[in-house]
Amino acid sequence: MSRFSPPSRKFTGTVIGAAALVGALVVPATSARAAAVPLPPTHVGFDYQIGGAYTPPAGVKVVTRDNTASPAAGLYNICYVNAFQAQPGAESEWNSDLLLRDSSGKVVYDEDWGEAFLDIGTDGKRQRIAGRIGSLIDNCKAKGFQAIEPDNYDSYTRSGNRLTAADAQAYVKLLSARAHADGLAIAQKNTPELAGNHTANGLDFAVAEECGQYDECGDYTGAFGNNVIVIEYTNSGRSKACNGWGGRLSIVQRDVDVKPAGSSGYVRKTC
Repeated sequence: MSRFSPPSRKFTGTVIGAAALVGALVVPATSARAAAVPLPPTHVGFDYQIGGAYTPPAGVKVVTRDNTASPAAGLYNICYVNAFQAQPGAESEWNSDLLLRDSSGKVVYDEDWGEAFLDIGTDGKRQRIAGRIGSLIDNCKAKGFQAIEPDNYDSYTRSGNRLTAADAQAYVKLLSARAHADGLAIAQKNTPELAGNHTANGLDFAVAEECGQYDECGDYTGAFGNNVIVIEYTNSGRSKACNGWGGRLSIVQRDVDVKPAGSSGYVRKTC
């Protein structure tokens, strides 16, 4: 139900070769694994740096960066991975049968970002896709990140009914199992309609875009308590989030393009 998928997904581009699909083991998710992973501190300074890494502002304790970047020293670092869609122009880097197709055999795209949907509609395909994305998760662990943010959990809502909520949840369970096996926490990205199922799906905390703007923050706190990170893209959204939840949640306003500090158009505001 997100209104903004992070635009800086345009700038990320880690590609894993076909060999990464071979021999990748995916194990079932368990809530017991989730209990063992370190969660981000709540109600602290947060910065969303998926459009490019830069020195975190004073007071920031948690930062999200793209999986191609390195974590920020001394902070809790969340690793952003585009997990449900192919990177723009990267369709040829996926096996053709793993791209979602319409009834005429044409690849189905997220029109906002020009990204092909990954076909998570069968168990076999979910396992293969999760094996490849799992290699990115392993790399995040190797770099020193503490958590994973798999984007586009809600892609089924934009798939023209070709994918379902059940498909998305079956797939995210594979990703949560991989993250927990690596000792990493994993976020539920947006998709408030599935927040109530987060324990069964192995999801540990939430990253919510524009929940202030669209009066959805309570949907997340009802499931995750204060373990919710909020990103707003407008002054009005930030004001609503801060007025309603500023005493409980980590909240930041960023520019829609999530640009690095020093770039034209860069915006970062807090409560």
